[in-house]
Amino acid sequence: MTISDDTISPRDWKSVLRHDVPASLVVFLVAVPLSLGIAVASGAPVAAGLVAAVVGGVVAGALGGSVVQVSGPAAGLSLVVAELVHTYGWRATCAITVMAGLLQLALGGLKVARAALGVSPAVVHGMLAGVGVVIALSQLHIVLGGSPQRSALENVLELPAQILDNHTHAVMIGVLTIGVLLVWSRIPRLRAVPAPLAALMVATLTAAVTGWDLTKVDLKGGFSSVQGPLMPQGDWHAIAGAVLLVALLAGVESLLTCVASNRLHDGPRADLDRELTAQGVANAVSGALGGLPVAGVVVRTTTNARAGARSRWSTVLHGVWVLLFTTACAWMIALIPLEALAALLLFIGVQMVNLGHVRNLRSHREMPVYFVTMAGVVLIGLAEGVAIGLGLAALLALRRLAWVSVDVRQAGERRWRVVVTGSLTFLGVPRLTEALRGIPAGAAVELDLHLDFMDNAAFEALHAWRLQHERTGGAIDVDEPHGEWYSAAIDGVRLFPARIPPRHDRWWLPWAYRRRPRPMDAAGSYAVIGADGGSHDDVPVVCEPQGVPDLLEGTREFQRRTAPMVRPLLHRMARKQSPSHLFITCADSRIVPNIITASGPGDLFTLRNIGNLVPRAGATPADDSVAATIEYAVKVLDVRTITVCGHSGCGAMAALLGEVPDLPALRNWLRHGRQSLARFVAAEPCDDDAGPLDRLCRTNVIQQLDNLRTHPFVDTLVRAGKLELTGLYFDIGAARVHVLEQERFTPVPELRTG
Repeated sequence: MTISDDTISPRDWKSVLRHDVPASLVVFLVAVPLSLGIAVASGAPVAAGLVAAVVGGVVAGALGGSVVQVSGPAAGLSLVVAELVHTYGWRATCAITVMAGLLQLALGGLKVARAALGVSPAVVHGMLAGVGVVIALSQLHIVLGGSPQRSALENVLELPAQILDNHTHAVMIGVLTIGVLLVWSRIPRLRAVPAPLAALMVATLTAAVTGWDLTKVDLKGGFSSVQGPLMPQGDWHAIAGAVLLVALLAGVESLLTCVASNRLHDGPRADLDRELTAQGVANAVSGALGGLPVAGVVVRTTTNARAGARSRWSTVLHGVWVLLFTTACAWMIALIPLEALAALLLFIGVQMVNLGHVRNLRSHREMPVYFVTMAGVVLIGLAEGVAIGLGLAALLALRRLAWVSVDVRQAGERRWRVVVTGSLTFLGVPRLTEALRGIPAGAAVELDLHLDFMDNAAFEALHAWRLQHERTGGAIDVDEPHGEWYSAAIDGVRLFPARIPPRHDRWWLPWAYRRRPRPMDAAGSYAVIGADGGSHDDVPVVCEPQGVPDLLEGTREFQRRTAPMVRPLLHRMARKQSPSHLFITCADSRIVPNIITASGPGDLFTLRNIGNLVPRAGATPADDSVAATIEYAVKVLDVRTITVCGHSGCGAMAALLGEVPDLPALRNWLRHGRQSLARFVAAEPCDDDAGPLDRLCRTNVIQQLDNLRTHPFVDTLVRAGKLELTGLYFDIGAARVHVLEQERFTPVPELRTG
């Protein structure tokens, strides 16, 4: 049985008993000590943490959008709850939790859950790290036998005096608890028992045996001691803000955990709106029963998935076990030293400063947001720190959106190259104008605009510089590979970034059809014309007829645009080639093997000749060039496929059907095509629409494959299944590749999406 979001059928109960019940027990053992510790850190009754654990497991687990997520009291909310308890009292805090749950329920009904994913993870992780620091500092005082102060800064200032005081028993039990937490998970045989549970058990037994003077957890009456909600009194604006804060923080943490849970299993993906709705119901129920706010938590969710949970029954059952344990064994909880719980919280708080998150954020340059948020939470407050982090994240995002790079280099004598990359807005105008100021008057400039946006201020600055530079005798070649922002602004055309298709007219268009610098008329505008002066369906409108450049100009374009992109790849391939195919095709200038096969450097070992002919072994006149290429490809390069590719309208085949030109070398070469002509004449007439020339072109491919097998080393490998021979035919007019299958060519099917 795989993880399922559907109702469990009778046949699946065996899987529930095998996988989900054991997983629920593991999560239960982790949840109990964490729930107790979070309740203590929140300043709430200890039983409130257990109530939240039960409701989070049963209610949120049964209704939630993820089948493995475990909800319950969250350490990330402890600061908010502690402040609310201090300001309004515990029962009023329960009422705020109920209202926060109802707000989450409404937001889930409006299906706005995915909006929470727009919150920068750097802010969330920074918030949790800040909360962890505050928890660790406050609980450290309890471990030392003292009392925590109101703020993290006060805790730091009071720490030296707290350390100097003698708190023997408290310190010893705290050190013992932390020691067990550090060592327990490192011993494989002990991992079956969760480290938090083991630490509290060891601390409790030690305290009972030694009789140390320690403060015990107050759980008199169990769940019966929990009080219900009471409407808060005071400023309703502040109360509404508290409700909103609890709802948003709990909701965002739950949704981010829900998204993370998708990576822990291969079952159905989480439904975020359903999860937010379930969290709302759980918070409303938890607050009504006198429990802490509920949120999806990473530690318990990860534990659940790693323990082998297959369905939501594991989450639900863990809540049931918490309920049964608290009802039947409340006396055991009352034996736990409060200092041991403080040590557990200290350990959890330190772990909330996750260095793995810091490393991930570093690669995305979001560490400032993380540390500023963390510092804000520690020094000012949770809401204020989150607000500061969100503001900084928005400013950095705006800066990235407005980022522009201007690279000016001298490309030769009196020749300069300028590359502008990014979003060219008014914010980038100073950098642009400063860089362009260094280009001497009268120089030839290649201006490459790799832009995803250009505003009017940037266009005005760039265009004014261009006009001024051309007045001094300079020449400017403007090229926009990704979007015609500059030329569109000149023509008065409005562009929409999301609708601009990427331009590919550089690498596949013939030289004569590529965009060349357009002359500016007297009015300062540019005309866009077709290849013959008009606009036609078969010729891109953006093209202009130009004189064909020499190869040197083409190599300059390669060095300028393509070489920087392919240089890392070619550097790795510089010492050795490992092609997988020998590609034999015609020398016809219209056939470009890498285009019709979508291949790149190092893929094809290519042999080109007139007519894509393969002379038979021992043929007269002899031709060692083709045989040497085949031999080298098969025996040295170890290719596994040889492909012969013919094409429509082949001039060599036309010569075989008609009269061979009076060119001695060509006449001798075309003798190797006589077998193709004989095969064509002997073949039965076909009913297809192709004329005699194209039928001969196809027949020629089949014949050349037979000619390949006259070479003994080729035939041996083919018979052994170590070499494959394939035939292709390219219809130039239709731009369609056909593949040979059982003496017939069929079009290669197109891949369709959507």
